[in-house]
Amino acid sequence: MKLAAAILSGVLILIALAALPSVPAQMPSGKDVVSPTAYASLDPVARSSSFQIAVVLKIRDGFHINARQPSADYLIATDLRADLPAGFKAGEISYPKGELRKFSFSKTPLNVYENKVIIRMPIDALPDAPAGAAHIPLKLRYQACSTDACLPPVTLSVDAALNITDAKAAARPAHPELFPQH
Repeated sequence: MKLAAAILSGVLILIALAALPSVPAQMPSGKDVVSPTAYASLDPVARSSSFQIAVVLKIRDGFHINARQPSADYLIATDLRADLPAGFKAGEISYPKGELRKFSFSKTPLNVYENKVIIRMPIDALPDAPAGAAHIPLKLRYQACSTDACLPPVTLSVDAALNITDAKAAARPAHPELFPQH
């Protein structure tokens, strides 16, 4: 009898839980919306050579971030900055063109990034770049939004790891899918 009562109680609890209204999905943190990864165009990188860093942003489904050139002054642009160590010099960062998208909360289309975006930065390894493993610290700032809400702006740290060599002949192209030859 006790077993039947326990089973009946369990079934009634399950029925009661199933009848409760569903709780809306919790909004993620802005830091959890974009996954950035940095890649170098050469491995290893020779001293006195030029190369690029590509930062690939994977943006969570259902979200977008404002493009580098936002549609309005009040929108926060996506921004990438490098804190270059001694031995490196950066060129002008190349941001992709965004897509104009219409959202229910805006009267005009917004210039945004969605899905996957690649930001590229040209860099010179100077003759005095330290040989061996090197790291270029990057900071990515953006504001993520869904169709319902915008999250507070966030800044993520991104590390570009490279290997520096004295031998120009040792330098080899890396990640050709990210660095097309012109």
